[in-house]
Amino acid sequence: MSRLRQNIKTIIFGTDTRAGKLFDEILIVVIILSIITVLIDSVSDYHQQYGQILYFAEWVFTIIFTIEYFLRMYCIRRSLSYVFSFYGVVDLLSVIPTYLSVLLPGTEVLSVIRILRVLRIFRILKLVQYMNEANHLAEALIASKRKIFIFLFAVMNIVMVLGSIMYLIEGEAAGYTSIPKSVYWAIVTLTTVGYGDIAPLTPLGQAISAMIMLIGYSIIAVPTGIVTTELVFSKSNNKNNIFCDVCEKNDLEKGSLFCSHCGAKIDK
Repeated sequence: MSRLRQNIKTIIFGTDTRAGKLFDEILIVVIILSIITVLIDSVSDYHQQYGQILYFAEWVFTIIFTIEYFLRMYCIRRSLSYVFSFYGVVDLLSVIPTYLSVLLPGTEVLSVIRILRVLRIFRILKLVQYMNEANHLAEALIASKRKIFIFLFAVMNIVMVLGSIMYLIEGEAAGYTSIPKSVYWAIVTLTTVGYGDIAPLTPLGQAISAMIMLIGYSIIAVPTGIVTTELVFSKSNNKNNIFCDVCEKNDLEKGSLFCSHCGAKIDK
């Protein structure tokens, strides 16, 4: 890697150096200002008075973020590892809406996705452990996806059956005009949301409704237990792992000199 690329990488991805920390702090300020610009522009009064200024400011912010995006790709060994990382996707999505607005006016409001870029403040304030906790949670959700799918499949069967029963018992007079509408009511009742737009009128329907509510309270802890188990397992497996500043991966073995995902050098 050339000295220029190494210096750019140190500034953009490094938080231990003075220049790197200053860059991140400026970046956070620019991100917040760009978000405020989008929010203000959505207010009709401000749009009419300051529309041209806000439009110009939005393009300035977009150009800055575009340059930053390509510099991030340039300074690392495997640019695709950044492009397809969480922050890489967020960085790309944060600049696309402005360019897309040239063809589809109005899509620039989607630039508010830049708020996700503020997550980098965890690294600036040396709160990487919080990002590690977030990674543990994501790993636990991925590991438990099959169990959760089976659980959701069982719940869907329950609401389909109970919704169909309520359609037969209550009928259109109580608002259960179709089986899909009755299934919708069963989902709302099972999750204890209870909008109240549909309610059973007969004693038997009310008894079934009460049973569905009790079932909802009984099964609400099931996915929590599944994810908690996987979360504990994930943390026990990764307790000695280290963190990569470039691709945000935290599954690197202790003592690694280079990241196995993006090939970036691990700064000690």
